[in-house]
Amino acid sequence: MTRIPILRMGDCLLVTIQVDMQDQTALALQDDLANRIVDSGARGVLIDISALEIVDSFVGRMLASISGIARILDASTVVVGMQPAVAITLVELGLSLEGVRTALNVERGMELLRSSLRESVRGR
Repeated sequence: MTRIPILRMGDCLLVTIQVDMQDQTALALQDDLANRIVDSGARGVLIDISALEIVDSFVGRMLASISGIARILDASTVVVGMQPAVAITLVELGLSLEGVRTALNVERGMELLRSSLRESVRGR
C-alpha cells in the first residue's frame, strides 16, 4: 500500500498527494496525519491535491474527515491546488466539503494558515 509523505514546515504539516487516492491510501493518510499532528504539536495542515485529476465521493469525504479530525486536534487545515474538474465533480456529487478551507495554490494556502494561526493566538 502506498503511504503519502507528511512533511513538517515549522508548526505546520505539508501533505502533497502525488498518487491516485485509493480508499486504503486515504484511510492510512487519515490515521498517519492524526498521529503526526499529535506527535509534532502542529497547528496547521496544508494538503496539496494539485496532482489529483479525479476525486470520488469517498476521497472527498475523507478530505472533509481529515479536516475535522485536525480541527479537533487543534490544527487548521487548508486544501490547495484543486483542479477545476475535481471541483466540478465534488459539486456534482453533492460534496461541498463543509468546514474545509481551500486556496488556489501552496503560497496562498500557507498565507491562509499563518493568518488563521495568528488569529487563534490573539483569541487565547
